[in-house]
Amino acid sequence: MKKLLIAGLLACLLAPVTLSGAKKTVESDRMYWCRLMYRMAKPILEPMSEGRLQADMMVEVGPTWDHRNIKVAYLEAFGRLMDGLAPWLALPDDDTEEGQMRRQLRQWALKSLANAVDPASPDYLLWREEGQTLVDAAFLAEGFLRAYDALWVPLDDLTKSRYIEEFTQLWRVDPPYTNWLLFSATTELMLLKAGAPCDRFRINTALRKIDEWYVGDGWYSDGQQFAFDYYNSYVIQPMYLECLETVARPPFSWSGYRGKTDVALRRMQKYAIILERFISPEGTFPAFGRSIPYRMAAMQPLAMLAWRRQLPAELSGGQVRAALTAVMKRMFDDKYENFNEKDYLTLGFVGRQPGVTDSYTNNGSLYLTSLVFLPLGLPADDPFWTSEPEPWTQQKAWSGVEFPKDHAYRE
Repeated sequence: MKKLLIAGLLACLLAPVTLSGAKKTVESDRMYWCRLMYRMAKPILEPMSEGRLQADMMVEVGPTWDHRNIKVAYLEAFGRLMDGLAPWLALPDDDTEEGQMRRQLRQWALKSLANAVDPASPDYLLWREEGQTLVDAAFLAEGFLRAYDALWVPLDDLTKSRYIEEFTQLWRVDPPYTNWLLFSATTELMLLKAGAPCDRFRINTALRKIDEWYVGDGWYSDGQQFAFDYYNSYVIQPMYLECLETVARPPFSWSGYRGKTDVALRRMQKYAIILERFISPEGTFPAFGRSIPYRMAAMQPLAMLAWRRQLPAELSGGQVRAALTAVMKRMFDDKYENFNEKDYLTLGFVGRQPGVTDSYTNNGSLYLTSLVFLPLGLPADDPFWTSEPEPWTQQKAWSGVEFPKDHAYRE
């Protein structure tokens, strides 16, 4: 009886229908993710591929906006979108409906990447003003690292040299001793990967400080003082692990990092277990801390581990997919105003809520939510997508059935 109760709840949450003539057809989870990702990406990439994003984008800022150069919004929107979109674009072409969407997005993305660093383009981005540029250059660099062959290799030599120049001039930004150290490290690692000169001190400093800031049970402090927010999700856990892997493995194999990638991975897996337990039976998660308008970027570690096929043993793919899909459908329900009249994201957590923004928030910032779409980098026949949906932890707990205990993570 209890199993039937859970199955019924899953059916209600995860099986919306679309009409096709007189028949009702169930949209797959993957197709729902693809269509939502495409909806977010098209208003950024289509106009930018034609050099008109800065003319077309409806930029919004919050009530406490700090009046920095508003052009930061375009690099934020583009860099953050590309970071989450990159793995999906790396899949091979096919003639399915999904494949056609992916091919179109990749074509737009490659043209947009060229325009972003072309001083003659109307969509040349704000690379040389504001410290904020370092942040969003890093998200773009992370996207390059996640899909190097699909997004970096096809660029012409002039465009590559322009990116190297733009990333190199970011040495002008002195990052504070917070998660910002990882932004410096990530842009430097992209230079290293591209065969350009890089600042190894910036990379080493970031990796050493983040390790020092580990506070236990899968959590890192963001600097000297711990803050209970989602910056472990937005930046710290993913960038730290990916930076470690880049330097620890061939062809670089820097000394001093052997074994650290495994430790960082286990910490992220523990943190992912906590994130999954944040998801309520109804498909919500708690809104706390700064930068909450980044929406589902709070779930990046879960998504990243699923994409890499490294979910902890405690979490099945069907369970994680069901939970994340439920949150997406709850958050992006059409009854909430998540998109403005030009289909750009609105300021808020669920719908239009400008009061939850920070002084640095514009609606370009919100495209960090794309990070939850990393599992689209898995092929459609991967078990993450084909396995049956399973109840997640809080569904089990609040349905009166057995569920796994949680324990502190010890190293």
